[in-house]
Amino acid sequence: MRLARAAARAGAHVVQIRESDLDDRTLAGLTRRVVDAVSDTPALVLVNERTDVALAAGAHGVHLRADSISARRVRAITPEGFAIGRSVHSAEEALREEEGADYLIMGTIYATPSKPPTAPLAGIEGLREVCARVRVPVLAIGGVTPDRFRPIAGAGASGLAAIRLFSDPMMTSSPDELEKTLTGLVAEIRDAWAHVTPLRAAGGRQA
Repeated sequence: MRLARAAARAGAHVVQIRESDLDDRTLAGLTRRVVDAVSDTPALVLVNERTDVALAAGAHGVHLRADSISARRVRAITPEGFAIGRSVHSAEEALREEEGADYLIMGTIYATPSKPPTAPLAGIEGLREVCARVRVPVLAIGGVTPDRFRPIAGAGASGLAAIRLFSDPMMTSSPDELEKTLTGLVAEIRDAWAHVTPLRAAGGRQA
């Protein structure tokens, strides 16, 4: 909760709740608390995969796995303004699944401890291809570190998604320092996008 609030106050646009092991009641309660924690910020709260919990708990949207129901079908049963994102791993998936989605998360870009060493990597060129071919914003995920912000921006991504990048500071920062640390990180991310001219798809938009 502390990390979600600090990240939102630091300028993160989206807080994604990924707690697949929780039962429905616990997940809904957690989601409500996160929504309340960031309510004085512009940040959106999205629940991973569970559209039902997102709606019941007052979240702003849902993020779908690559093997989930289509975003178009979710769009048909959710209210106007409900945000829908989707994970993809290739240009073919992105082109097939972008309809109905507000954004795509493309990965895995770089090797990361959260994936097996043998997991396939899309790399910067894979990211560049997806960004050039779809119309919705694309966020990069996987092995994101500060020295990789500019290559990701240069490939045409509208932003990035990360876990360790934001959670690691919580392990080394005091409660009073956490928001300041994350604010500096968000500023560094924005600076990377300010100094790179991304390659965007025709008709695409910057997030």
